[in-house]
Amino acid sequence: MISDPVLDAMEKALRASARKVFAVNELLLFLAAQAEALHCTARPTVLMDRLVEAGLVTELSLKSPDYPPIRRYAVGDPSPFELAQSLRGGAYLSHASAVSLLGLNDQIPKTLYGNKEQSPKPVPTTPLSQERLDRAFRGSPRRSNYFYRHAEYHFVLLSGKNTQDFGVEAMTGPHGEPLRVTNLERTLLDIAVRPIYAGGVYQVLEAYRTAADRLSVSGLLEALKKLDYVYPYHQVLGFYLEKAGLPAEKTKPFRDLGLEWDFYLTHGLRDFEHVPSWRLYVPRGF
Repeated sequence: MISDPVLDAMEKALRASARKVFAVNELLLFLAAQAEALHCTARPTVLMDRLVEAGLVTELSLKSPDYPPIRRYAVGDPSPFELAQSLRGGAYLSHASAVSLLGLNDQIPKTLYGNKEQSPKPVPTTPLSQERLDRAFRGSPRRSNYFYRHAEYHFVLLSGKNTQDFGVEAMTGPHGEPLRVTNLERTLLDIAVRPIYAGGVYQVLEAYRTAADRLSVSGLLEALKKLDYVYPYHQVLGFYLEKAGLPAEKTKPFRDLGLEWDFYLTHGLRDFEHVPSWRLYVPRGF
């Protein structure tokens, strides 16, 4: 039998923790450490069951149409950002989630993005050609079908390019929760490369305009160099910076990287126009 004072002490420790969402093994490790400090001999699994029975911890089951459910344990009303981050070990928040957390728009996101990087892959050796580029971008963009739902939230799990978590920083979330989030420049690059995960190109432009006074051009160039894309995304970055109102000296480093190809602002454009100054196809009237 577990005494009420032990449960009270466990609840107090959980509520004092900045972290409010746990995987099963994480919660068991937490409870084992607390039990040792309290000289309690009850097994962590028994403690976990009693906390759930008492309503001090809530078991959550996130459902996916294509993947097995994910079980998490929450203390109080968990932050959707922390819940999104918890779904894969080592994941960080990116794209529209980072846009929101960095204050680049005023939207309350219902779709959240957690990125767990892939293992390193060989560098592509096929040379870029205009035909290859056209074929890739005139079709629809690839979209992750690895997603879960809980309450009104939609959690998308991304498997991003290996960067050794470049540009990922610790942040305290809106509910005081510990988060790992892409920084400003990494976020601006990510959403330019995959606008579909940021609400589309108009939302990307809004983020660039909001960030115009605080972004670092050198930081953006560093992120671009680190991610080392085959496609000429520097043309997209320069275009967004120009549209956001940055002066020519701020966009020049991107222009200096070359304008060798006719590129695309996003995949699947149907009604578009060409911007000669950046050799870029964009939505008509954009």
